[in-house]
Amino acid sequence: MIMKKSIKYIAAILTGLVLLSGCYELDQLPADKVNSGSFWKDEADAQEGIMGVYAAMKKDEVFSIYYTRDCLSDIGIGLNWGVYGFIEVAQGMSNSTTDLYKSVWQRLYDGIARANTVITYVPSVEMSDDLKNQYIAEARFMRALYYNELLNLYGGVPLYDETTLIEKEYDNMYKARSSETEVRNFILKDLENACTYLPKSWDDAGKGRATKGAAYALKGRILLYAKQYAEATAALEEVRNGGYGYALNPDYAELFKPGGDESSEMIFAVQNLGGASTAYGMPVHYIANRASYGGCINCLVPSVELVDMYEYKDGRPFDWDELFPGFTTDKSVKEKVFYSTFDEKGQYIAEYPENVNKLRQMYSERDPRMETTIILPYTENLYKGWVNNAKKDCEMVIAPSNPANETYGYCRNAFGHNTYLYRKFTPEYDMDGLIADRFNSPVNFPVIRYADVLLMLAECYNETSNISGAVELINQVRERAGIALLNSGPAHLNVTTKDQVFERIQKERAVEFAAEGLRFYDLKRWDLYVSKTNGQKQTDVTGSVLSTKITENKNMYWPIPQEERDMNPQLTQNTSW
Repeated sequence: MIMKKSIKYIAAILTGLVLLSGCYELDQLPADKVNSGSFWKDEADAQEGIMGVYAAMKKDEVFSIYYTRDCLSDIGIGLNWGVYGFIEVAQGMSNSTTDLYKSVWQRLYDGIARANTVITYVPSVEMSDDLKNQYIAEARFMRALYYNELLNLYGGVPLYDETTLIEKEYDNMYKARSSETEVRNFILKDLENACTYLPKSWDDAGKGRATKGAAYALKGRILLYAKQYAEATAALEEVRNGGYGYALNPDYAELFKPGGDESSEMIFAVQNLGGASTAYGMPVHYIANRASYGGCINCLVPSVELVDMYEYKDGRPFDWDELFPGFTTDKSVKEKVFYSTFDEKGQYIAEYPENVNKLRQMYSERDPRMETTIILPYTENLYKGWVNNAKKDCEMVIAPSNPANETYGYCRNAFGHNTYLYRKFTPEYDMDGLIADRFNSPVNFPVIRYADVLLMLAECYNETSNISGAVELINQVRERAGIALLNSGPAHLNVTTKDQVFERIQKERAVEFAAEGLRFYDLKRWDLYVSKTNGQKQTDVTGSVLSTKITENKNMYWPIPQEERDMNPQLTQNTSW
């Protein structure tokens, strides 16, 4: 339930209806204009209204820092981040009063309220019925997106549709939680409308807006999560075969740089690319490092488990002990493999590890997605930093009490740890002037891309005994990545059973979508979340323990925020919270 304080906040924001950056000029409507009598007159008003619905995705706690969801899973680590209480959530030390639970709840209902406003007032706007249907379908797609996030995080939630007007029913918004099935059916009904009335594509001015293909893709995801495999298959096959023009981008790395949304792989994304003058981009300081534009603080870093998942290009699983016997069990071996020695001033490396060339060769032989996603120690692919307002190529190094500093050409972990660091989504130099500060990246953040559709469809095929069809789709993603295809010869590539395919899907999704926030939901729906994360020792590269995850069955769902329950006694709490 949206508490009264939240309702006032949402009502105020609705008067702003911030426009989608990149395609439209930013504007804000005066507070006394957003009502049927003075604002909703023509298509320009409808367009401004729907842009406000999209803009809700950019709030920090929701899609614009969706990558932080990986902290909740086995492939990401949260470092010293006190904002919203995310560290407490990531490490299993939160409770129903933790700020993150409340702020995400409020932001998502904000987006829903904006969508409801559009759906309410567009029918009275002077324009064709076809355009009215299109704008309503956009709003219903976005409402489905926001409600689905609430469903995935909290389970059943109160349903407020366009019949609920905040300015008129402020004192009566005390609904009880609907069941998960009721919420899912509500979402699917919205998506049926979106699948019917959304266009297949937009002209250049409308790039980034919801399409028919996006609606089918989201529908397929929701049905897959609900284990309705036949229905999910139908929706995802429509995305693949319906003439939408989606295809894997030949260059994986391009997807996570400015302009990546221009690729035919991007089905729906948070639109950030709008130039340095706009103040509505994705914050990158949580994921980038001190050598990045703006001196970022890398609160999210990849786990060792993620890095070790990346296969060799020939498809062999990676094993440290093959290279350095005793590595996995002996911390001193890890330190010998990785540690460099700095000079007396702690500025430059005086001596590299004796096996540094062996490390470099190993990294060069691994799945190319690893180097795109992660800044790897000692490789020649230096990180393109921005130091003292100038380009600076920086090397990733590991050392005792690591003194690495970007001033001297090294990647510095903001918290002094020897963890891996992300390259994916982080700024390269100053992005040719597109980035103005560390809070507003011009990189459009993918919500759904075609690789996800292929792997979701592979999962559906596997669950309905179409093993060969599943393998063919997995191989499409592997081929783009530049690694050996399944069932292409060597025994380590053989996949013939449902369990073997499922194991491949798990790993493929982890490495393909690292830092895209999907792993948390994947583990939950596979019933692997607790077993994969509870008691997980989150270590740095040399095995030093940074934290230990505590995950219980209750963590499968977030708690209903206590402040909301205080305002609405009908809101029951999730089990064990």
